[in-house]
Amino acid sequence: MLILGLDSSAVAASCAVTQDETVLAYATVNTKTTHSQTLLPLMTSILSAANLQLSDIDAFAVSHGPGSFTGLRIGVSAVKGLAFGDSGAHKPVCGVSTLLALAHNLRNLGREVIACAVMDARRGEVYNALFRVNTDSVTRLTPDRAIALTDLGEELIAYDNVLLVGDGAVLAYEHFGGKVAIAGELLRLQNAASVCFSANVNEAITAKELMPTYIRRPQAEREYKKTQETQGV
Repeated sequence: MLILGLDSSAVAASCAVTQDETVLAYATVNTKTTHSQTLLPLMTSILSAANLQLSDIDAFAVSHGPGSFTGLRIGVSAVKGLAFGDSGAHKPVCGVSTLLALAHNLRNLGREVIACAVMDARRGEVYNALFRVNTDSVTRLTPDRAIALTDLGEELIAYDNVLLVGDGAVLAYEHFGGKVAIAGELLRLQNAASVCFSANVNEAITAKELMPTYIRRPQAEREYKKTQETQGV
C-alpha cells in the first residue's frame, strides 16, 4: 500500500511516501519557514522523486497532534484537501499521534528503549507520552498528555534505558541535568516516514472526520476564558 504522510506539528515540516515497510522518498525542511509555504512543494518534490502521481496514493496520513496549533491545522487541512480532491478520489486518511510517530523514529536502534517523546508546550510543560520500543513493536505506556517537566522527571525514575526524542528533547535533557539519554538530532526531528509507519490503515477515517488533537486549548482561548472569569462573565 502506498501511503503519503505529512508532519507539520512543530518547526520542521516533513513529507514522505512509503510502500508497506519501505520508504520510497521523504524530505524534511527545518528552516522555520511557514508550513503553508513548504508543505505542498515538499509533497510535489517527493512524488516526483518516487516517480508517482497523487492518484497513485492509496491512503494519506498526518500527525494530528499534539503540537503547534497553527502547524496542526495546516497539516490536517492539507490532507483533507488531498483526500477530497479529484486526484484523492475520497481516499482514506489516518490521523496519527505526533508522539507515537516520534517513538517510531527509534525502531531501528537494535536494542529496546523507553522512548520519552517530548514536545515543548511552554510554561514549564511538555506534551509527552512514553513508549516501549524495539525492532518489532512500539508499545504505548502512557496516554498523550501535557505534563510538567518536574513531574515527568519523577516518573522516569521508574524506567531504565530512557531515550528522549522530539523537539522538546533538548529542553528536557537540560532540565534533567543530563541524567537521561537524548537521541541524535536526525532521530529527534519529526519524520513523516514515521507518520506513515504509525498509521493504522485498518482504522482509517474519511477526510471529513479528520480533526486536530490539541490536548490543551489554544492560548488565545485560555486567555479569553481567564478574562471572562476575572470579569465574572
